[in-house]
Amino acid sequence: MNRANAGPPAEDQTRPPSDGALLRAWAGGDTQAFAALVSNHQGVLLHHATSLLGDRARAEDVVQEVFIKLASKPPVLPDDVLGDPDLERAQLRGWLHRVTRNACMDDVRTEKRRRRREEEAAGNEAVGGGFDGVEEADTRAAVERGLERLPKDQREVLVLRLIGERSYREIADITGKKVGTVGWLISEGLDALGRELAHLLPGAAPRSRAGI
Repeated sequence: MNRANAGPPAEDQTRPPSDGALLRAWAGGDTQAFAALVSNHQGVLLHHATSLLGDRARAEDVVQEVFIKLASKPPVLPDDVLGDPDLERAQLRGWLHRVTRNACMDDVRTEKRRRRREEEAAGNEAVGGGFDGVEEADTRAAVERGLERLPKDQREVLVLRLIGERSYREIADITGKKVGTVGWLISEGLDALGRELAHLLPGAAPRSRAGI
């Protein structure tokens, strides 16, 4: 098939292909373009899914499902974002975060049903669990542990804000919450996380609520 007259102008070769260009290439059968999309977005989606599920392995399964959906039925980017790499990325990442959140909610419901069946089969024997100890000197592990102890709503918005670098409006769109609620959850979550990590910063003053 002759595609000489199809599609937008050639991409700027001085920078990596935009998400829009990668989606178009994938639609044309370029498997390397899809691999690049996965590389671009996998990390933040894993953080988001882990924040909701509290289980890295389950989060990896969910993100794999998200990319399968992206591969089989990718979103169509609006005309008004095409050609702007930043807007293309924001549009695609918003879609990916929403799909990830919905997949996590499905996983939570499935996990609850599975646990209920196991408990019934075992005569309501308590399901074991808990967070394994990690060396306190490992700051990254301490932060992850602190996030895991937060309520799910606080944990999700903090991951989207601090790791995903999403704006309050984008977080509101992804989670379905009001912007004011997002701001309050972030504030409360940062306060709680600061208390969890206080042992890492001896003598540190409590965080002010001003200028989050």
